[in-house]
Amino acid sequence: MKILITGGAGFIGSRTAAALVQRGDRVTIVDSLSPQIHGDVAAQAQVATTLSEHTNFIHGDVRDVDLMKSLARDHDAVLHLAAETGTGQSMYDMVRYSDVNVTGTAALLEAVTSSDSKIGKIVVASSRSIYGEGAYRCASHGLVYPGDRSPTAMDAGNFDPRCPICDQNVEVAPTPETAPLTPASVYAVTKLAQENMVLAVARAHGLSAYGLRYQNVFGAGQSLSNPYTGILSIFSREMVFGRAIEIFEDGLESRDFVHVSDVVRANCAALSADATGVHPINVGTGVGVSVETVTAELARLLDYNGDVRVSGRYRAGDIRHNIANVNLLQTELRMTCDIDFRTGLEEFVTWSRAELMRGIDSDGYARSLAELAEHGLMKGG
Repeated sequence: MKILITGGAGFIGSRTAAALVQRGDRVTIVDSLSPQIHGDVAAQAQVATTLSEHTNFIHGDVRDVDLMKSLARDHDAVLHLAAETGTGQSMYDMVRYSDVNVTGTAALLEAVTSSDSKIGKIVVASSRSIYGEGAYRCASHGLVYPGDRSPTAMDAGNFDPRCPICDQNVEVAPTPETAPLTPASVYAVTKLAQENMVLAVARAHGLSAYGLRYQNVFGAGQSLSNPYTGILSIFSREMVFGRAIEIFEDGLESRDFVHVSDVVRANCAALSADATGVHPINVGTGVGVSVETVTAELARLLDYNGDVRVSGRYRAGDIRHNIANVNLLQTELRMTCDIDFRTGLEEFVTWSRAELMRGIDSDGYARSLAELAEHGLMKGG
């Protein structure tokens, strides 16, 4: 197959491209090489050179309709990864997030549905964030879907959602694809828009399409300089350079961490010739890991003995827990995410420590928190 990957120079895209080439596909990557993700001009040039060794790399923007139309004429499928990512940043940089994520997807879909397009399949990187709080289990009412958490309760240190029917305590449950979609951040709203647009257009035009709802993706190679990436990159940098660690809320909030190698496998499965559905699919492990556990494991592996403080502060737009229901991943794409968190974390720490020790320190994370506070998005504590 001839496969186009938008945003293919990034953490997930570059690895998926390599896997597709290895299985015999021809791959074209289009990427704008955003400085926030890829660094300065020299670093961007190195990325482009490396990718050009095994793919057709184009330094371009997914919002360029003419470029997308020219590529749609010569490709069989597209993996749409191009997006701005960052829950907190999206809450005050709304125009950019909406433009890149929503307008960019619209431009791509115009190209895919143009009269001379050859593309018959679209796979879009969706996100677990579109669920909002997701699924919980109430002793009295079974599976329930709480709404946004109360700021009053959170200011008082009560961070857990409550049953929306009886207001009693609930326990986190795996969230299925059929759950209500209640995004709690601008980033999440734009990811839901991307998924809805792709699936709606695919149904209307008789195309195959999957909205892969990635959980918290991690692994060697993710950006260590972007302060809006995940907790593993951020805390690793802070620990290596000896800075204090602030844990938001009470540290018991949890995430479903899925290794990038498993995400690549899911992408490749969705892009295979025998995957012909039109579905959203969770891509995760079905296992939650608390921030408290993440911090302790990182500290152990990095020999960090600095200050770790549970502050009680919280960020507007954050959710409490997430665990994916992965039944559809198993039945539709016939795969499971097999790399457990601790195994993946050991690999990540070995890589990140070496990268950080030969890199340049950055105060980007502190600045990102200051920006959140400046915009009234850092609360409590």
